[in-house]
Amino acid sequence: MMELARKYFWRALFVVIMAVGAYATFLRFWGGLGASTNLSDQFPWGIWIGFDVLCGVGLAAGGFTLAATVHIFNIRSYRPVVRPAILTAFLGYLLVVVALMYDLGHPYRIWHPIIMWNPRSVMFEVGWCVTLYTTVLFLEFLPVVLEKLKWRTALKVMKAVTLPIIIAGVILSTLHQSSLGSLFLIMPNRLHPLWWTPLLPVLFFLSAVATGLAMTIFESWHSSKAFGRQLEYGLVCRMTRVLAVLTAVYLTMRFLDLSHRGALASLNQPGIERWMFGLEIVLMAVPMLMFFREKTRQHPLAVYLGVVMWLLGFVTNRMNVSVTGLERSAGVHYFPKWSEIAVTLAIIAAGFAIFRLAAHYLPVFEEEHEEEKALPAGPGRVPTLEEVRVQGD
Repeated sequence: MMELARKYFWRALFVVIMAVGAYATFLRFWGGLGASTNLSDQFPWGIWIGFDVLCGVGLAAGGFTLAATVHIFNIRSYRPVVRPAILTAFLGYLLVVVALMYDLGHPYRIWHPIIMWNPRSVMFEVGWCVTLYTTVLFLEFLPVVLEKLKWRTALKVMKAVTLPIIIAGVILSTLHQSSLGSLFLIMPNRLHPLWWTPLLPVLFFLSAVATGLAMTIFESWHSSKAFGRQLEYGLVCRMTRVLAVLTAVYLTMRFLDLSHRGALASLNQPGIERWMFGLEIVLMAVPMLMFFREKTRQHPLAVYLGVVMWLLGFVTNRMNVSVTGLERSAGVHYFPKWSEIAVTLAIIAAGFAIFRLAAHYLPVFEEEHEEEKALPAGPGRVPTLEEVRVQGD
């Protein structure tokens, strides 16, 4: 009874979010940005860029991270999570494009960079890379659809060109994940010193790789609950160890850079910036310390909570770079209007719903079962959550 009530609660919540999002969409395209946002000429970028684009692209980084791990570095133990990661990335990039349509003053001109080139613009490079990588993700996910349709000849052709496609995807992802940080290099006098650094492209790329692993763990956890699958907990533990190392490298680079530039002194200045900086560091450092401990990795719930905390830290960092760090120089305080939040929530809800439908009707997890059958019990096989519990008992 409780399970049925919970099911209908989430469905009702989804309908409400989509209905409010549809009304906010009407306000945006009928009344324009002025009527539907709290943006202004002094502060033209808000949550639709800071969260929907900057965070969205980073949260979709699991596609190139896992594809490179399995197909380029040939670490086959990560194969069970490749298809779900690619699906998550594909949907993430599609929804980033949708979110961008809301933020553009003239969304019907989104195709202009394709024919109106400006090679000196970082935005031009990001636009082209995102367009091309979205196409690459479509091609990477296409074998799943062909497998469902049983088009064996087309499937054989796609598998033959998988490696070149994945290499192209990794190159494109490396370019635009780092270039998102390059966007802010041109404003050293506007972005707060806690976040402006010449290392922004490197930090953006490194945090995106780490976020790709965190999102894969997050997606695996929820997929196991939603579809009644076993959670490959041994694989999750490996990813948490790598995530901890990447976080340590990231935070070390951050503080060495802050110390070298003398930016740590700005923590003594009053204002919300120092508190938001502290929040993002805590949200990343605590999970890092948790994941370095063997005892923590033995508790699935602790791992899940740590991953959620890390993702919140990543989102806080990107929002700090795109919003908090720019407010003081702009002389305004920005907080999104309800319609901006409604559109963002509707996009997130649509992403979850589409993933669920795709996973239900397409063999997103089928390859995982084939791999499990092919691997004998022993060191080469990734233990499930139940097996970890039995071993613990």
